[in-house]
Amino acid sequence: MKLFHCDECGQLLYFENSVCMNCGVMLAYLPDVAKVNGLKPSGNGETWLASTGKSYRLCRNYQKYNICNWAVVSDDPNPYCISCRLTRTTPDLTVEGNLESWQRLELAKRRLVYTVIALNLPLRNKVNDPQHGLMFHFLADEPGAAPIPVLTGHEDGVITINVAEADDAERERRRVALREPYRTPLGHFRHEIGHYYWDLLIQNTDRLDGFRTLFGDERIDYATALRTYYEKGAPPDWSQRFISAYSTSHPWEDWAETWAHYMHMADTLETAAASGLTLTPPREDEPSLAAMGEPPWPFDLMVKSWFPLTLVLNNINRGLGLRDVYPFLMPKPVTDKLRFVHEVIRDAGRLQPAVQTALN
Repeated sequence: MKLFHCDECGQLLYFENSVCMNCGVMLAYLPDVAKVNGLKPSGNGETWLASTGKSYRLCRNYQKYNICNWAVVSDDPNPYCISCRLTRTTPDLTVEGNLESWQRLELAKRRLVYTVIALNLPLRNKVNDPQHGLMFHFLADEPGAAPIPVLTGHEDGVITINVAEADDAERERRRVALREPYRTPLGHFRHEIGHYYWDLLIQNTDRLDGFRTLFGDERIDYATALRTYYEKGAPPDWSQRFISAYSTSHPWEDWAETWAHYMHMADTLETAAASGLTLTPPREDEPSLAAMGEPPWPFDLMVKSWFPLTLVLNNINRGLGLRDVYPFLMPKPVTDKLRFVHEVIRDAGRLQPAVQTALN
């Protein structure tokens, strides 16, 4: 994530800010220029002017529910921003707590969309591209004595997220029950969109053989593989070959977990680089974090910088009495898989810019 500053007073801003806490100017994220920018009324009551002189409308979810802080170029006929137009189904807002849960999910999705655009990946919605587009359903379990559970997952470009994942207590219960060291709404989004991009960038392409060499043959029965995993768990040596225990369940899940991990790395490294973070340890044989400059970066530089950065993050968390922010190992087989993901993303990024595919 880049760093943003108020164009009125220079105050440091968060990606989620809708107003500058220093000078009070109204803010919106402008995806066409990748900036959190101040907006002023244009005088017609419908559009707003950015400091660049360009005219925008607020996303409908910004105006109606105040759950979004993105804007739409004024000549775009779609009332929703690039992120919100990907949402097809929302939870019943008459149910207490659903508005807050939806807000948390949309916030995580906007961070996902930010990274997708930053990586220059193709991004289309199902309305404009029914065959290859993407859409999200945010659903809650049906109430009753025997509730019908909503399963978080992906199928044919449709990502379904159970709104219970936005509840910290419920998500923690599931994290412990499923023996997952890391479970967040943003992590779910990054994992599920990995399945989407497997369909788009690996399936029926010349990348498929390379995928099978590293991740395994995805043609093995998926349902049987998952059932076996939940009955027997991961093999004892899983950490030597996989980024997570769940990765061992099926090659598709190994890909999605690795893809999500790559997105975690890209976003965190961009934030560190934008913040000017460096690490110079007292001993020459210890890992150091050098200034990385602007992305995209070579993969070897990402890996070299990742280890010292996670060392700092984990030690900061331990100093606060919290569990490690990064409870993972990256042996060579995992690094090789991450390199494959990097190359797939790099090649996809040579196509039309993501922000344009999202708008067209």
